[in-house]
Amino acid sequence: MKPNSIVFTSKNGNTQKYAYMLGEQISLPVYSLEQAYSKLSDGCPIIYLGWIHASHVKGYSKAAKHFTVRAVLGVGLCDTGTLLDEVRSASSIPESITLFTLQGGFNRSKLKGMDKILISMLIKGLSSKKQLTPQDERMLKLLSKDECYVTAENLNGFLRWYKEQYT
Repeated sequence: MKPNSIVFTSKNGNTQKYAYMLGEQISLPVYSLEQAYSKLSDGCPIIYLGWIHASHVKGYSKAAKHFTVRAVLGVGLCDTGTLLDEVRSASSIPESITLFTLQGGFNRSKLKGMDKILISMLIKGLSSKKQLTPQDERMLKLLSKDECYVTAENLNGFLRWYKEQYT
């Protein structure tokens, strides 16, 4: 059954940006998870977008309890299309549900508590390495200043899959 809505959970706004970009691209209404509870019926087929924290797609398990999730797009710090196995495992996303990961962005001013401490430790650890890999360099650049990597191009893999499945 073709999804009839896009549902998202966002912390810093990057996932929300992707949700609305995607809604425009495939002509589906977009709802936050909280809005979706009152706007959509239980079991409704959806595409779910959530931000990634410690390899978990936030809000996915709540969305999956109420709706029929056809695809999950996790938005995090790492490059688009990476960490699929880790995210699938940590979030308990079944193989029957298609998973995509998208690079979002970073806003240090919104960090609090343990997240702020862990990111500071990660920056310090990366900065002290004698030789950085290209991935280390990208991560250090991302964490050292506020950047938004939300682009329509990052949605291309998902859009190809969607067109193959539903058009």
